[in-house]
Formats: sequence, C-alpha cells, structure tokens
Amino acid sequence: MAHSIVVVGTSWGGLNALRELVGNLPATFRTPCVLIQHRHRQSDHYLLSTFLQERTRLAVTEVEDKMPIEPGTLFVAPADYHLLVDRGFFTLSTDPPVRYSRPSIDVTFYSAADAYGAGTIGVVLTGANSDGSRGLRRIFDRGGVAIVQEPSTAESPTMPASAIRCVPAAQVQPIAQIAATLSSLDSSEKDDRVPRDRNGEAKRGVSPSGNA
Repeated sequence: MAHSIVVVGTSWGGLNALRELVGNLPATFRTPCVLIQHRHRQSDHYLLSTFLQERTRLAVTEVEDKMPIEPGTLFVAPADYHLLVDRGFFTLSTDPPVRYSRPSIDVTFYSAADAYGAGTIGVVLTGANSDGSRGLRRIFDRGGVAIVQEPSTAESPTMPASAIRCVPAAQVQPIAQIAATLSSLDSSEKDDRVPRDRNGEAKRGVSPSGNA
C-alpha cells in the first residue's frame, strides 16, 4: 500500500542520527516525513532545519501552524511546541510538556496514527528516555509500520530499547538500513502519496480552528 506519512522521533544523539538518516534518503523520496527532535525551548528555531538541509536534496522546513502536508518534504517539529498531525495539515499546540518534553514524540505519533492509521510509518531513533514508545505502539496497533534503530548502534540506546519492549514486533535496524526500508516503502505512484481525506480526495491547505 502507499503510505501517507513517516514520523521520526529522537532525543539524545539525534542530530547525528537524523543527519545520517536524511542523508541516505534519495532525492526522489516522496512520502512526507516529520522529524521530532527533543530540543531546549530556547533553541534557534531554524538551526536544525538548516543543519539537515545541508545533508539532503529534499526540501526541509520548520513546521508552522496549519501548514499543509506536502510530499517530498522533511518537516521539522519546532522547539517548545507539540506537533499534531491531521489529515492534510499540521497543528501546533502549547499544551503542557509530556514527560518533560515539548515537542513530545508520543503526541505526534498518536496523532499521526489516529489521522492516517495503516498509512503511518513510525521510526524511533537514539534517545535517553522512553518518549515515542507508546506512540509507536499506537501506530503498530493501527496497522502502521514500526521501525526502531538497533540499540547497539545508537548514541543513547535507552529510547530504542524502550520502543522494542513496547513493540516487540517492530523492525529493528541500523540507520542506513532504516533509510533503505523507507525508500522501499516509498515505491507507489506519486499521486497515491498525497495525503487524502476520508472520501479519497487530495487534501491540501485545510485550515480549521486549532489550539496553537
């Protein structure tokens, strides 16, 4: 099946992990990909996206409230906001931190699973806590694909090890293989990868009220 969205969560050691992941994705990669990296709330809002843009020919952009989800783009969760996925667009939230984190990986993963179900691919990379584990479980339970970085290859193995305990059936791979897996899953026709509404219509730029 064509997948609608990829959501990637990481924390400690995530800069190097994301750099390697996006650097191994082909320029033809079309599935929208959301990158959630734990950052200090006063982090430079564009530093991470600029850093990653230097590693890839794919478009990298920091998410803004009600931004449409477009194919062929790497979307970076902004510091100090929860990023929620809806069908066709993002919403930013200033709700309290979850497990001391905002953005919370679990919050994004839960919303992606609820919005796109089996069309969701969840990826948990290096990190020093358990954020993302429950969200990955939700993605898996909704029929989506669950992928975890091999803990022995992670700068901090705590987060991927926690994800494996929560989703024992997850695919466990080093980052280069994760990129290859994502590329192999990104093999359907371009039009099939555009986020769609429940009637199958391509849905872009929808702006209902939100909580940002």
